[in-house]
Amino acid sequence: MQILLTGATGFIGRRVAARLRADGHRVVEAVSPRHGAPGPDQRVVDFARDLAPGAWLPRLEGIDAVVNAVGVLRGSPRQPVAALHRDAPIALFDACAQAGVRRVVQVSALGVAQGDTQYASTKRAADQHLLGLAGRTPAAGGTALSACVVRPSVVFGRGGASSALFMNLAKLPVLVLPQPVLTAQVQPVAVQDLADAVAALLGPAMDRQGVVECAGPQALPMAGLIASLRAQCGHGPARVLPLPGPLTRLSARLGDLVPASPWCSESLALLGTDNTADAATLQALLGRPTVPYRDLVARDWSRSS
Repeated sequence: MQILLTGATGFIGRRVAARLRADGHRVVEAVSPRHGAPGPDQRVVDFARDLAPGAWLPRLEGIDAVVNAVGVLRGSPRQPVAALHRDAPIALFDACAQAGVRRVVQVSALGVAQGDTQYASTKRAADQHLLGLAGRTPAAGGTALSACVVRPSVVFGRGGASSALFMNLAKLPVLVLPQPVLTAQVQPVAVQDLADAVAALLGPAMDRQGVVECAGPQALPMAGLIASLRAQCGHGPARVLPLPGPLTRLSARLGDLVPASPWCSESLALLGTDNTADAATLQALLGRPTVPYRDLVARDWSRSS
């Protein structure tokens, strides 16, 4: 198939692109206007401005399927979260329904169904809109739209902002974290497992629709994940101390003032909430065991990508 991939240059998008090409698909990358002159398999899009279906229809010519892998924890005046997560994806999905695109896969996140952060609410709005379009046949006839929303737990791998944060924390001999973050349960999923899941939904599981929750094989507290990463790097146990509530809130607010910081009020809300699902779902989709948290560093971080 010819597949339009948004977020193709990002942490998850790069892995998805490589996996789809390995399966024999032609991947057309949607790239930012700031990327420079587009190549033969690239189409320029602007998620901050392409907020109507008409802006997307010319870019869908000859496209059989679309994967939306755009996601940011924090926005900016040039890239507002509402536009990137909700408005542009909704316009893209409406255009897909009009153009007769056969399949759309939306990469979302576990926990957005209940969260009230800007990240969760905007992702949830796009997810719900896409699922509402499923089964719709274009006015000109043809194949009805097939849609799937992938919601992974914490995605781990080289190149991920949260992964880099966890790895830096794993280097510290004394770990001071907010109590909610220390105790929140996560099920880290290797980025390659997630890429393979997206590929499966465009191959053997092409007919699957609805929400697919993707989680690693084991759940553990965030403190346990960081301790495991530290051990995988060859370090001894660190001393773990909880950060008092007032200091937690103050640190998050200070992070809000630093646009490049991965620590902010949004990340506090996301990391302080349980992020787990049935591990069997992803394993059944892939038809194989998934990478356990004890092997995350060896399986991905030690390789350049």
